[in-house]
Amino acid sequence: MIIVRFFAGGGNVSITQPDRSLAARRGRSYDKGRGLGAQILWVAMSTLVFTQVWCPNRLRCAMLRWFGAQIGDNVLIRHRVTVQWPWKLSIGNNSWIGTGSELLNLDQIVIGSDVCISQHVFLCTGSHDRTSPTFEFDNAPITIEDGVWVCARSTVLRGVRIGANSVVGATSLVHRDIPPDSLVQAALPVVSRM
Repeated sequence: MIIVRFFAGGGNVSITQPDRSLAARRGRSYDKGRGLGAQILWVAMSTLVFTQVWCPNRLRCAMLRWFGAQIGDNVLIRHRVTVQWPWKLSIGNNSWIGTGSELLNLDQIVIGSDVCISQHVFLCTGSHDRTSPTFEFDNAPITIEDGVWVCARSTVLRGVRIGANSVVGATSLVHRDIPPDSLVQAALPVVSRM
């Protein structure tokens, strides 16, 4: 098993950024994958039905399929889960998405079989080019392979592939690919006496 630890801090970092006025943002949009009518209908259905506590799992999965998601058998999607665009989502068999998770899929999210996405996980395929004066989108897909467990309150950023049978520990930030059979742990706090 490979253990990957990300530690915060350590040294000064200089980042050069262009002068930017977001009022002047005239960059191109990203491909939403469907027309405005489908987008509006999904946002309404998601807000009024899909995310609600009273909505049964079977209906949640059916709604995602109606809007173009590929959803396997025996998938469990809990309440308060948000999905930006269902037509950019694929979930394998026997996978779970925990309460309050957010799938910001401006690009494709592929979740394998037997995957557990725990509570309040954030999967974010979207970003912006920090060097662009027009703040252009810089989106990329996320792939989570079979047998992965992404623990509570973790964040997975754009362009990441998490290898099969890996565990992403609670509150971790995953910003690069993780090989199969890995354990990712959040930065460990340091306690010192005064």
